[in-house]
Amino acid sequence: MGFFSHFMAAVSDQKTGTELPADARLIDVRTHSEFISGHIEGAINLPLDRFNHDIHQVIPDKSTPVVLYCRSGARSGHALSVMHQLGYTQVFNGGSVGSLALRVKKEIKRGV
Repeated sequence: MGFFSHFMAAVSDQKTGTELPADARLIDVRTHSEFISGHIEGAINLPLDRFNHDIHQVIPDKSTPVVLYCRSGARSGHALSVMHQLGYTQVFNGGSVGSLALRVKKEIKRGV
């Protein structure tokens, strides 16, 4: 077993085949109105237009596992690039809200 094996979920990213950390922080990069219309239980809303400015306050430890998601995976892909440029080491693009909720077996909640 590898060093990080106890952090890994038995769920893999369907696009890349990489496993998503079971203890990862979920960040929804959609707008606030999209977030309240339906988000994964336990997710943090950090819209892409505030992402660069606020990510250091939301995730101060750059080794914290993070899974980003949005409506289709495009905005979360952009946020992933930003986090890599800032030195974050365990960041994953979870893709769309619906497919990620199924993969991590969490409910979609409405409201704040």
